[in-house]
Amino acid sequence: MTANGKTGAAAHTTTLDPVRLLDTQRAFDSVAADYDGPRGNNALIQRMRTTLWDTVATQLPVGSRLVDLGCGTGLDPHAFAQRGYRVLATDWSPQMVERTRGRAQDPSLHGRLSVAHVGIQQLDLLDGEFDGMYSNFGPLNCAPDLDEVAGHWARLLRRDGRLVFSVIGRLCPWELGHYLLRGRLRRAAVRAARGATAVGMNGHTIWTWYYFPREFYRAFAPHFELESYRALSLCLPPPYLVDHYQRHPRLREALGRLDDRVGGWPLLRDMGDHFLIVMRKR
Repeated sequence: MTANGKTGAAAHTTTLDPVRLLDTQRAFDSVAADYDGPRGNNALIQRMRTTLWDTVATQLPVGSRLVDLGCGTGLDPHAFAQRGYRVLATDWSPQMVERTRGRAQDPSLHGRLSVAHVGIQQLDLLDGEFDGMYSNFGPLNCAPDLDEVAGHWARLLRRDGRLVFSVIGRLCPWELGHYLLRGRLRRAAVRAARGATAVGMNGHTIWTWYYFPREFYRAFAPHFELESYRALSLCLPPPYLVDHYQRHPRLREALGRLDDRVGGWPLLRDMGDHFLIVMRKR
C-alpha cells in the first residue's frame, strides 16, 4: 500500500467493521490492473522496495519459508521466489491475488510461490510454521487489531523467526512541508490522526492507521524483540511526489545517498514516509 504524525498512544485494538474492510478491498481491486505502473511501482517505490529485499536477505537465508502480508500484484514474492525462497503470498484484494497467481505460474520459480486470498484480519486461517514474514508499503497500516495479528504471527513463526515490515510513518517532513507551503493545513496533519483515517484512492477509501516505530512495536513486544528500525524516504520525497524527484537527477542521487546514510540515526529514524522495522520472535 502506498496511500497518502505524538507518540504515547497504545496500539489500537478496535475491530474494523465489515463495511470499512470492504471499502479498503474495493480500493485496491480498483487499481490492481495498473498497479505495476507509476501508481504502485515508480522509482521512489522501487528504491524502498529493494531496501526491504536486501534487509530480508540479511535476516533470512535462501530457502527460508516466508509469508508476504499484503502482496499486491506479486512483485515482491516473485522476486523472493526467484532468489530461492519459498513464499506464501497473501492479500485481501481478490484482484491483487489474481495478479499474483499469474506471476506464480512462472516456470522458473519451480513452485516456490503459492498464493492465498487471506486478509491481515484473517490470519487465523493460516497454519504451518514459517521462518519469516514481511510486508511492504503499509498493508499493516490497514490492520484493524495489531495485538491480535501479532499473536497470530507468534503462533506461525518458529523461534527466532523474523518480521520485516515497511510501515507508513506518522511524521513525514516532506509531506508536512509540501502541504503547509500550499496552505493545505488539514491535509498536512492527516498522519497526526488517532484511529482509522479515511484515505482516498481512485474514488474509494482505504481505512488507515499511522504510527511512530515504537508506537507500532508496542503491539509486538509480548512476543518479539525489536532488532532495528530505520526511516525510508526521509531525505527523498514520498512516492506521490516522484515528479519532483525525476526533474533533478543530481539532487535525487545526493538525497538518496543521504537517506541511506542518516535514515538509521536516532531521532531521524522516527521520521520519513515509511519506516522499515525488523523484529525477532522470542
